[in-house]
Amino acid sequence: MSSTYVKVKTEDQSKHRSLSAILDILQKSKLSLRVREQASAIFRKLGEAEATVHGVPIEKIHFHEVGAVDAIVDIVGACIGFEALGIEQFACSPLNVGGGTAKMAHGVLPVPAPATANCCKEANVLHGVQKELVTPTGAAIVAALCTSFGPQPPMSVSRSATVQHCRSRGQPNVVRIMIGEAAEKTVAGFDEEISVIEVNLDDMNPQIYGYFQEKALAAGALDVYTTPVQMKRIARESC
Repeated sequence: MSSTYVKVKTEDQSKHRSLSAILDILQKSKLSLRVREQASAIFRKLGEAEATVHGVPIEKIHFHEVGAVDAIVDIVGACIGFEALGIEQFACSPLNVGGGTAKMAHGVLPVPAPATANCCKEANVLHGVQKELVTPTGAAIVAALCTSFGPQPPMSVSRSATVQHCRSRGQPNVVRIMIGEAAEKTVAGFDEEISVIEVNLDDMNPQIYGYFQEKALAAGALDVYTTPVQMKRIARESC
């Protein structure tokens, strides 16, 4: 599978930045408003995950690996791509997070990394080879932008692409993106929620049923039906 190789080179050697510093860089950039907002939301999601892991306020979080320029380019570059492709809604299949351990700034930690696991709380995950397959950066992008997790939603696919990594993981180290238009929901579809309203009416003139049916259908009801029943009223004598 062919792909374009991108390598980020920078003279900036800083690897530690606070969340506020990164948000300030984004705010002062010449990026479009949508890209700035999406990238800021992703870094805030990552900051919330790190704050939860370390048990400190989010204002005191300093990013280590993800504070470097290449990590900022990863997130901002992804957001630029999403805008260029015109993607308005995101859905994510189950994430293969890997397993084993990985060496990080805080030492050797289990996979998925604590921040990754925190970002994946709403996602469906599975464990594959004993290597790190989902990074905190990738998990934060998914957590901040995806609105649904699970099987591919009904859609007409217009294009697909693979994003690859140069490191081998014992299996194709790629992420596949499928882009298309969401399928229109139909009345018979399982994705549409329908409410049923039922009521028992006592001693009503049957001539009113037809009038009510016309009004209910005109108001948007999908179906209206009536069922005659026989009831016996129990009269109670007052004391």
